[in-house]
Amino acid sequence: MGDQPTFTLHIDQNKYLPLDGREVHAILTISSTGQVTTMSSAPSEAAEVIVIDTSGSMSGSKIREARQAAATAVQTLRDGVHFAVIAGTDTAKVVYPRGNQLVRASAATRAEAQQAIGRLNANGGTSMGQWLLLAQNLLSTQPGAIKHAVLMTDGQNNEGPERFAAALAHCEGHFTCDSLGVGADWVPAELRKVADALLGTFDFVRDQGDLAAFFQKITQTSMSKTVAELAMRIWVPQTATLKFVKQVSPTLLDLTGKRTDVNPLTGDYPTGSWGTEEREYHLCVEVPPGQIAQEIRAGWVKLVLPDTQEVFASGNVLAQWTDDLAQSTQLNRKVAHYTGQAELHELIQDGLSARAAGDVDTATARLAKAKQLAQESGREDTARLLDKVVEVDPGTGTARLRRDVDKNDEIELDTGSVRTSRLRKNEEGS
Repeated sequence: MGDQPTFTLHIDQNKYLPLDGREVHAILTISSTGQVTTMSSAPSEAAEVIVIDTSGSMSGSKIREARQAAATAVQTLRDGVHFAVIAGTDTAKVVYPRGNQLVRASAATRAEAQQAIGRLNANGGTSMGQWLLLAQNLLSTQPGAIKHAVLMTDGQNNEGPERFAAALAHCEGHFTCDSLGVGADWVPAELRKVADALLGTFDFVRDQGDLAAFFQKITQTSMSKTVAELAMRIWVPQTATLKFVKQVSPTLLDLTGKRTDVNPLTGDYPTGSWGTEEREYHLCVEVPPGQIAQEIRAGWVKLVLPDTQEVFASGNVLAQWTDDLAQSTQLNRKVAHYTGQAELHELIQDGLSARAAGDVDTATARLAKAKQLAQESGREDTARLLDKVVEVDPGTGTARLRRDVDKNDEIELDTGSVRTSRLRKNEEGS
């Protein structure tokens, strides 16, 4: 086991509750360090599917950039990785290799794949669920591998919502998928569904000339993963309720609904595959009120490999009741920081939805508050984007929505709202 990665779990919280206090909040920081390889020194088995939108809207320069990007992704695959390339229209088709299978990456197969990619043309509609189902079929042939797909689209999904939801449900838990939206005609909410279901990221490629760089980065990140499908195993006492489990850094991802029961008091929450990295999670447990000075374990968290039950790290979430107001009202800074980041995301989402629905008052109020919160929490990038959608008079504080907002700015604000900022080192501590 010497060359397995080393995982650490650090828990930030204020364990002190007032006498009527019931909610325990904690931020779990999970870090993976060291030479991250499997038990042998060989790299982990990996399987990668590259999915390219080749619908009619991709014609002209877009399909040229997409071919270049897919070729770059193939070039980035390390030797021995099983891979395939899918072209997506209203159906899904494997363009490399021949037949519905994966092939191992080598100098020869990478060159063949790049030739096949070079022949891609744009026509037809967009059925993302079909693309993902084919990716799942291909990836399922490699049960022990770290399974990943990267999907690129420039348009709106033509499938009915029920079919799309059914496809996502079928794929959930079987592979991770990172997706990219290109141009201003795709719908962030659709790729957000893919990211939420398949534990991935989704990003906006504002300039299609940057597509190859995005593909290369995603593929490199995928190639760096070396431990497949770890779960956070969380136990809470019989009298307690686990209210939510959310990834809060580097992006927001709600894991609450992804629970797999281990026993009545314990559930596994998937975290996907890991390389050398650090992620943070927000846990909230509701406990019954206790007596002064009584301390309980409100949660027991383990990072486990569900297949083998191997435990990589563990830690306790505590609660202790006190009548000392100074102790019980002290906010843990990490908890406060990520609660604020989640609120910022929610305000932006609510504001953009209200704006799309023509509810100017709600949109103005939410987006103005989001702008204030972004400035207070050091999110200058988000504050700048909000400034392109809502303007606030510095003298009177009166806010109003801007007219003629660039669609690209709106999409960048929407997609960027799931990314969070880390708490600055000088602000850490309870």
